[in-house]
Amino acid sequence: MNRNVDLKGGVAIEDHGVIGDLRTVALVGHEGTIDWLCYPHFDSPSLFAALVDPEKGGYWRVSPEPDGVLKRQFYWPDTNVLVTRFYTSDGVGELIDLMPLGKGARSEGREVLRRVRVVRGHMAFRMECFPAFNYARDEHETHVVSGGAAFVSKDLSMQLVTPAKLKQEGRGVVANFTLQESESMVFTLREGGVEGCHLHLHTHDSAEKLFRDTVDYWRHWLSKCKYTGRWREMVQRSALALKLMTFEPSGAIVAAPTCSLPESPGGTRNWDYRYCWLRDAAFTVYAFMRIGFDEEAAAFMRWVEARCAESGDGPLPLMFCLDGSPVPKEEELLHLSGYGGAKPVRIGNLAAHQLQLDIYGELMDSVYLSNKYAAPISYDFWRHLRRLVDWVCENWHMADEGIWEIRGSRRHFVYSKLMCWVAVDRAIRLADKRSLPADRAKWLTVRDAIFEEIMEKGWCAEKGAFIQAYGHEALDAANLLMPLVFFLSPVDPRMLSTLDLIRKPPREGGLTSDGLVFRYEADEKLDGIEGSEGTFNLCSFWLVEAMTRASAARPDLLDEARLIFERMQGYANHLGLYAEQTGMSGEALGNFPQALTHLSLISAAYNLDRTLGRHD
Repeated sequence: MNRNVDLKGGVAIEDHGVIGDLRTVALVGHEGTIDWLCYPHFDSPSLFAALVDPEKGGYWRVSPEPDGVLKRQFYWPDTNVLVTRFYTSDGVGELIDLMPLGKGARSEGREVLRRVRVVRGHMAFRMECFPAFNYARDEHETHVVSGGAAFVSKDLSMQLVTPAKLKQEGRGVVANFTLQESESMVFTLREGGVEGCHLHLHTHDSAEKLFRDTVDYWRHWLSKCKYTGRWREMVQRSALALKLMTFEPSGAIVAAPTCSLPESPGGTRNWDYRYCWLRDAAFTVYAFMRIGFDEEAAAFMRWVEARCAESGDGPLPLMFCLDGSPVPKEEELLHLSGYGGAKPVRIGNLAAHQLQLDIYGELMDSVYLSNKYAAPISYDFWRHLRRLVDWVCENWHMADEGIWEIRGSRRHFVYSKLMCWVAVDRAIRLADKRSLPADRAKWLTVRDAIFEEIMEKGWCAEKGAFIQAYGHEALDAANLLMPLVFFLSPVDPRMLSTLDLIRKPPREGGLTSDGLVFRYEADEKLDGIEGSEGTFNLCSFWLVEAMTRASAARPDLLDEARLIFERMQGYANHLGLYAEQTGMSGEALGNFPQALTHLSLISAAYNLDRTLGRHD
């Protein structure tokens, strides 16, 4: 459990697993409670949200009676099928949670399937289902009918289908039942009204077939993974987690499937990550292609191309809804208590309207990688990209809110300038490689001007490090990407000096605590937000990769990079999943699971393993 916050009956972030069907996900607590599910899509209103309000948010629990039994949660090997096992003196029970995929999925609709069975002895169970539609803002009617129950709200109706005898309690339903060895009980949640529950009942055999077909789907998908190096299990689990965060109809990937899980215990740094950031493009394409998932990388690139084609002459939006539409305005849900009391609970994202110049670099890097390792880009795509690069050439000198989406005043962030350099550099490389028409003279002039300015204004000789923003000498872990994007050699003296300072603990002016990296020193004057935050898991993996590359000149850094990488594995939860941050007591903080963390894990593992291979 989270050791810094009284969760008031809720389940800690790190005590969850995730299941999904490439449209949405459900978070399942280690004691058998689904306390987060947005339906029908990742960014739809919530159906269960006890994660951010245990009393009002709604939940769906299946657990033994009495409580207090020994529990263990794990994924069925090589899949996203989740198993929660219960141990008592009377027997052993299993709760298997999945969203059917593959040939076994029903053509007439999607469903969340929960099958509880006893494998030894006997066990008494209790099922409770209390939905709370639209973030607990919409009223609903509950009907107990033949074959289950129906929950009907003004915009969405759901059926709980089961042979168990249900009893209505308030706006929800409960069931008490006892199973003997080899017996099972199946519950499914699907969209539908009062009529027809009985038509969708599962037998033991049909539920077993769905389980086997879904296992086969995930194993077949994972078999495309080409990674065979060290830490293979962690890399594959990260790939499986990323696939869960993929919206299959469009190819987009959500930053995380949750909203408003706090970056500091009980704090106000609570954001909605259920959208797709262009920033993730380069990391996604690189990570997926490196380990063999070319189809996912290509699908995401098609999504990116469509967004570029829709853009006008102004700055490109930095995030989108999964279908490419604008992100809704930010709202504060003041009726919800927040995870561990962290308020306000926010939906929508105000940062969608910020200026973040770094997105152009990540976008162009992803296009460059896709063109190099997958398929050549089309001329029409190039026309759209050329227009964007010309815009960067005219506007790179502007101040912005930067990669960390500050809510204070704009600044000249070094990382933003760095990625503007990347945008122009990759455009030049593409034009030369493919003989594409471009204003090369202008682009070369701008690229070199950005480089010189970063080296002059972004470097602090007194600190011996690249700083966060012009005129502000704080460190920023984002500058670890300088050698990763080939701006500087990883063994350039300035880069090595920056690396050495970042690796120091905060009390000595650095950003690293036992190998875990803060993205910057949280400062209300900088980011306009009260409170502190934990170490940023993404930045910790960036440190590993920067040290790996620097080991060409400093061999001592390679062993340390490996130790940090393996230490970071110990901060994953019991299922190998990471939230955005790690708190000072080792607890998970921020939205969960976070795509960028798992993408950076794959990249760090790939490059570290390759470098170690040359030395072994």
